Amino acid sequence: MKVLLPFLKLFRRQWLMMITGLLLSFITLLAGVGLLSLSGWFLSATAVAGLTVLTAQSFNFFTPAGGVRFLSIARTASRYGERLATHEATFKLLTELRVWAWQKLLPLSAANLQGLRKGDLLNRLVADIDTLDHLYLRLLIPMSASLLMIAALYLFIAWFDPSLALTLCGFLLLVLLVLPTIFYRLGKAPGQALIETKQKLRVQLLDVIQGQAELSLFAANQRYLGRIYQQQHRFFSSQLTMAKITGLSQAILILTNGFAVLLMLYVAAKGVGNAVPPGPLFAMVVFATMACLEMMMPVAGAFQHLSSTVLAAQRVSALTEQAPAVPFVTGQHLIAQTGSLDISNLHFGYQQNQPILQGVNLTLAAGEKVAILGKTGCGKSSLLNMITREWQSNSGAILLDGQPIADYSEANLRAAMSVVSQRVHLFSGTLRDNLVLALPYIANEKRSAHDDQLKQVLSQVGLGHLLIGDKPLNMWMGEGGRQLSGGEQRRIGVARALLRDAPLLLLDEPTEGLDKRTEREILSTLFAFAEHKTVLMISHRTTALNQMDACYQLIDGKLQRFHLPC
Repeated sequence: MKVLLPFLKLFRRQWLMMITGLLLSFITLLAGVGLLSLSGWFLSATAVAGLTVLTAQSFNFFTPAGGVRFLSIARTASRYGERLATHEATFKLLTELRVWAWQKLLPLSAANLQGLRKGDLLNRLVADIDTLDHLYLRLLIPMSASLLMIAALYLFIAWFDPSLALTLCGFLLLVLLVLPTIFYRLGKAPGQALIETKQKLRVQLLDVIQGQAELSLFAANQRYLGRIYQQQHRFFSSQLTMAKITGLSQAILILTNGFAVLLMLYVAAKGVGNAVPPGPLFAMVVFATMACLEMMMPVAGAFQHLSSTVLAAQRVSALTEQAPAVPFVTGQHLIAQTGSLDISNLHFGYQQNQPILQGVNLTLAAGEKVAILGKTGCGKSSLLNMITREWQSNSGAILLDGQPIADYSEANLRAAMSVVSQRVHLFSGTLRDNLVLALPYIANEKRSAHDDQLKQVLSQVGLGHLLIGDKPLNMWMGEGGRQLSGGEQRRIGVARALLRDAPLLLLDEPTEGLDKRTEREILSTLFAFAEHKTVLMISHRTTALNQMDACYQLIDGKLQRFHLPC
């Protein structure tokens, strides 16, 4: 249970809304128990008063009838307010949790996330964090409200008969101690299975969606869909098992409440306080016991889902508690001005005894343009990952403007370079949203402050046709930029590079998968922009090599210079 402590500490940020929800939940229970107790007493007292004409005429019908109406309205209003407060607090808590998780995730490098599939990562940031709302909605609030209600019920019944109050409230406390353990054990294995099957189903769905082109090309859709149906069946089976346990838990609680009613019928039959025979107070105590079912019912859900909540917390903590594999210094003010690079005796391998780079040496003077060629998988992208510090080299040194890149803060290192990769990610937002990412962040700046600059860059990269219309920058991109073709998406990546005034430009297969004409246009735009910048391009194609100052081949983990056709 210790794994839940960091998340419980985060709940303190919404303490006011949480306490409001708790108080409203307590008032709802109080009004519910009070309504049934008063109704039981009222009906019994009315029946007793009707036995004689004198008592019937003297009996006050209006005050208890008004009390019933008041408690009915109070219960409805407090229940509505409790739903508003608890759900508002839950949504804010989930927002806080996601922001906190992202803050913990951002410093992590590719080495930290190695072996973690995108679908699994997505599941942890979405479904697992959503599961943590059980801590507040199903555990903290119901249990706290139930304990407060037991205390209030003891004070109320003890006013008439302390021994009856002790019997009823002692039994309710015993139930709150014993049943949660039973419900937790019942729901432990199914709860964990529910989380795991949901995660596997999400991963498989994401794989099929992202790999539609390849699956269709190799006629593998049906096979992968079959796997999804199998996993979906397992997920539904887990849900069905959990539903059965929910029904069993509620049946146990109803049976327990029935036993409590029988117990109070037996104990209170001897008299309530000084009232012998018991009379209307007897009905009040019995009806109050019946009303206790409402505060006991959430106990089933609270502990039945506790195992899935703990597992979700463990999965999220496995990400958030990692120390960055590539640490960055803080408080340093080194700023790269020229983008010159000096790489000496660089060694790197993703796994031990499997070296990728074996003593790479490379020097780029300020303003120099260098190309590195090599077949797929030879380590070209790995070299760029060393420069951008997504991975840490095993040995060797990389100097940027004569200073070790480890001496730069993360913000200053990122500001020193622009990267155009073969994969351009477009977010589900407007065209403006996807471009302003490349601009320096300025607090309270209007989103339209750079519209003229954005339009100029779009025209520069050959996307002027997107500027047709009243508000072209508000064009919705859709998930992954589905509104654009592959060439247009690649040009968006080039546009982002043009918006950054960084001295070092890193090109990672920037024209992969494009036709010759589009490739020449994009490279021409990039080289015109980078006329006075330092450029390092990696590729396995020979286009535009005549514009390079030097060309190298990466063979067996080492760079070898060649002169044709440069």
